[in-house]
Amino acid sequence: MAIPYPHFIASEKAAMDAGLLLPSQPSIILTQDDLKKIAAYKAVEYVESGMVIGLGTGSTAKHAVARIGELLRQGKLKDIVGIPTSRMTHEQALSVGIPLSDLDSHPVIDLAIDGADEVDPYLNLVKGRGGSLLREKMVEGACKKFLVIVDESKLVNYIGGTGLAMPVEVIQFCWKFTASKLQKLFQESGCEAKLRTFGEKKEPFVTDNGNYIIDLYFKASIGDLKVASDSILNLAGVVEHGMFLDMATTVIIAGELGLTVKNK
Repeated sequence: MAIPYPHFIASEKAAMDAGLLLPSQPSIILTQDDLKKIAAYKAVEYVESGMVIGLGTGSTAKHAVARIGELLRQGKLKDIVGIPTSRMTHEQALSVGIPLSDLDSHPVIDLAIDGADEVDPYLNLVKGRGGSLLREKMVEGACKKFLVIVDESKLVNYIGGTGLAMPVEVIQFCWKFTASKLQKLFQESGCEAKLRTFGEKKEPFVTDNGNYIIDLYFKASIGDLKVASDSILNLAGVVEHGMFLDMATTVIIAGELGLTVKNK
């Protein structure tokens, strides 16, 4: 996806801050990754010195992590402590100079910044297509403010509306049994449950916690999300699911018309 800059009127400063536009530059083409970067840079404006920050995982969150590291190097931010949501984010944060800790040492987090795979009109989310849903939910559930950064392609009318995966983390033991239970649970929504794999040999994807992921694909709405959540979590073998309900406090959306900020 590429968007001509002249239509991105509302975010000229954001585009400049993200290094995508020079003051004398009349126009550029913004890719989807550019939009993610603009949203991420806007979210980092909420970060203040002395904060404990939850650091998300994925293609959008990586821009926020990089920006926080840049501001630390410039001396514009000080005394930041980062709580990473994955091994990948842990490695990136260390590489850009962000001091790190964990929930044991910091059980209350000032602010978390992360992307999302879907955002519905009520700011409910699908997360975890990158495989880090459990740690993301633990960290982002401990924060005072949770900023979600997305491009407009992630907006849906209902959870599952993209037709893409809603992940469920499960233990490896008898995963087929668990997958069949999950699929049956949402059979009225046309659910198909698939083990997440990777590589040419289709090896099972293993999370940072040593678990598998069953991806659920829906053809229709699954109805009441809280009921769906409880039903999933009540299945033996399920560790966590990728629906983040009533957790986002602010969603920053980068799109063709600029930046939109939605608050809970």
